[in-house]
Amino acid sequence: MASEEIAGNDFEPDVKVRTREYKIGCVGAGMIMAECHLAAYKEAGFPVVAIASRTKASAEKVARRWEIPTVHDTPEQLIEDENVEIIDLAFPPDQQPALIRHALKQKHIKAILAQKPLALSLKDAIELRDEAAKAGKVLSVNQNMRYDQSMRVLKQIMDSGALGDIVFAQIDMHAIPHWQSFLEDYDRLTLANMSVHHLDVLRFLFGDPQEITTLTRKDPRTRFDHSDGITVSTLRFPSGVLAVSLEDVWSGPRQDGYKDDQHINWRVDGTKGVAKGTIGWPTGAASTLTYASTETTGGEWVTPSWETMWFPHAFIGVMEQLQHAVKTGEPPALSVADNVKTMALIEAGYRSIDEGRTVKLSEISTNSIN
Repeated sequence: MASEEIAGNDFEPDVKVRTREYKIGCVGAGMIMAECHLAAYKEAGFPVVAIASRTKASAEKVARRWEIPTVHDTPEQLIEDENVEIIDLAFPPDQQPALIRHALKQKHIKAILAQKPLALSLKDAIELRDEAAKAGKVLSVNQNMRYDQSMRVLKQIMDSGALGDIVFAQIDMHAIPHWQSFLEDYDRLTLANMSVHHLDVLRFLFGDPQEITTLTRKDPRTRFDHSDGITVSTLRFPSGVLAVSLEDVWSGPRQDGYKDDQHINWRVDGTKGVAKGTIGWPTGAASTLTYASTETTGGEWVTPSWETMWFPHAFIGVMEQLQHAVKTGEPPALSVADNVKTMALIEAGYRSIDEGRTVKLSEISTNSIN
């Protein structure tokens, strides 16, 4: 066996930047834009030409930090700026659809990157999917966990056959998210805003599930009303894979003197091997992966390594796939049509909670509304 294979260096944890020529206009100046999107774009050399937010002062502050030349008074003015080719949205899901629709009307806009959830309802997401197709614009949704380094390498290991047929998978989260203030206005919380990362990446790894069973209880730390706090979802896939996604957003006390153990672990069992690792987001570390295979590692555990992290480096991949889709005319890797399927899975999870039963995905229609 080649020494490089033993060392685990024959993987691509990060994307190669193929396209970086389209001018980006950013809408939003909160944490996700200021700390993730713009940090990634700076490193990748993506041209950001304008920014706007709900308040101009916030946009100006972020523009100074990242040397963005133009600050618009409103998001609508930015969208109408003919110097902008790609709209990068980081706005609450109740306000995002109107901005997407405004962008779809602009001849100079080639593509739109939207945040998840795309909208507050599956119906709205389906309508946006169809309107974007009718307008001939590329609409992509920022499912950034697919570009986490451990998830990319895991997919490469699985696709190589090193793990054989997959039997079982789990994502085990005990960590405290930062709930944005706008979430206080909505009833849906963890499944729509945290589990969505994990349920989407399970689709990325294993395809579309047949059914989902979700249980929940309220999170004692979250003071505003919510229907779902701690969530546990079990998914069954047509291949036979059984998967569990657990989001313990309580994860224990958080106070002076208490040494918490926040973490996200994952594991995939196959007929020829096992891969397991961590998602480094809660502690600001790089994600990790180690695997053993009867086929390719002689049963020894191999640990590929990298220095990049989910936040912010995964956001390079998210914007790169959109720019490349614009240049080539190919569908984006993170297409709105694919994201509608993730939203249907979330909808099925909420139906499972509400009705206390397993919900088949065939019960959730993603057909055009009109």
